[in-house]
Amino acid sequence: MLGSTQQGAAPPPRAASARWIALTILVIPVVLVGMDMSVLYLAIPSIGKDLAPSSSQMLWIMDSYGFVLASLLIVMGNIGDRIGRRRLLLIGVAIFGVASAVAAFAPTTAVLIAARAAMGIGGATLMPSTLALIRNIFEDGEERTKAIGIWTAAFVGGGALGPVLGGVLLDFFSWGSVFLINVPVIVVLLVLAPFLVPEYANPVNSRFDLVGAVLLLAAILSSVYALKHSAEIAGLDRASVVSLLAGLALIAVFVLQQRRTPVPLVDATLFRNPAFLAGVVAVTVGMLAMMGPNLFFAQYLQLILDMGPFESALWMLPMTVAAAIGAMSAPPLLKAIGTPATLSVGFVISGIALLVLSASRASDGVWILLAGGMLLGLGATIVITPATESVVSEAPPDRAGAASAISETGSELGGALGIAILGSIGAAVYRLSVDVPAGLPAEASDAAEDTLAGAHQVAGQLPAEVGGALLDNARSAFASGFSVAAVAAAAIMFGLAVVVPLLARRSIKTEEVPVKTAL
Repeated sequence: MLGSTQQGAAPPPRAASARWIALTILVIPVVLVGMDMSVLYLAIPSIGKDLAPSSSQMLWIMDSYGFVLASLLIVMGNIGDRIGRRRLLLIGVAIFGVASAVAAFAPTTAVLIAARAAMGIGGATLMPSTLALIRNIFEDGEERTKAIGIWTAAFVGGGALGPVLGGVLLDFFSWGSVFLINVPVIVVLLVLAPFLVPEYANPVNSRFDLVGAVLLLAAILSSVYALKHSAEIAGLDRASVVSLLAGLALIAVFVLQQRRTPVPLVDATLFRNPAFLAGVVAVTVGMLAMMGPNLFFAQYLQLILDMGPFESALWMLPMTVAAAIGAMSAPPLLKAIGTPATLSVGFVISGIALLVLSASRASDGVWILLAGGMLLGLGATIVITPATESVVSEAPPDRAGAASAISETGSELGGALGIAILGSIGAAVYRLSVDVPAGLPAEASDAAEDTLAGAHQVAGQLPAEVGGALLDNARSAFASGFSVAAVAAAAIMFGLAVVVPLLARRSIKTEEVPVKTAL
């Protein structure tokens, strides 16, 4: 089978080239998933004009894709282990393509929300399938680490490409073009993947835990909704608290159910492996470090420096280039200094980057933002690449899909946590720091005290001198909130630079024990 070689033997040149060709095919859907998580932002104003969604519907247009994707990752990883990872990939690609076409021509808001949810179903099959196939295709550890570095760079690059590509498309076409662009790529994948990507499945464990799947879906859906909703309102309300409590209760029920079922969705024994646990923690917090500040980057560029969405996206591109460099630098770093030291280096760079970002000012701060953002992209992907490799490599080959899905679920939850936690800290500092002029109507005063965007709207309705003073004060308050949140995140990064490598070193010592005993 493609990608398999005898232990200790050099792979034939044709087999080696076939592996890298297969990887090229596998990173294409990864780029699409990353891109579709960010491409919609620039299209929202046009969608609002054409479909006139309510504020609640607008949030569902934005979030239905991510909610469904995060909720189904582990379920889809398990299905792929049973029916075949390439087969699941092709099914997911087809669903993603059809849903993209429906979204492009959606006549109503309800149809668009449903199409975005269907894209989430397709996206949930793509990430664990591609990562599990990489685990199977690349049997050599050094090659696999390089392949995962490319996989990571493709995902990060897709996320950055989304706003830029969206800005170009929206200059010439309608908002549906940001979805329709997926279709020709999907067609190419459906034609080439059956010939260039090998199939892997685990026919032994054919049973599927349906009860566990339903419990896990409900638990993650509730938890992610609570985190994202609290970030949107910069605090907690009844809906977010009820949803979070429901999610925690469902997680507890799921854990109990998994202990009793003979073929669990989540193999608890994996978490007894320190290297696997260290990888999951590092991926989750690495995404927290990357996604949390992104919430501030876009607002800082647009609401403080008065850049347009497309110009803002261009300024963020160097950060993505630095992230890609980090992903590609991780494999040689791993070979030179090992996993624990590489993780420590990545966390330290991320911590320094966040301290640099904390120095951002309310004016003329774009170069500080750029320097800190590039360092952050570099450090975070130096963490994510070896962490992902640890998760995938430490799992048995027959559970590669489920293990990959655990890693991706941690990534999704980490991103949501980063936005929720750092967003809440920044919003709290903003509210404490902003000084709203006396005498404003209660509604206008509340809007200005709530967010920088609200202060922008209120300032535009006031006399130039008063509005300008409010805007300057609000921008300064926002920069203060950004600084406090960045310092808090930096403290987490420096702490993890010690804790996570210790876990990884513990795994190395555990592996050495049988060898010493045998001798």
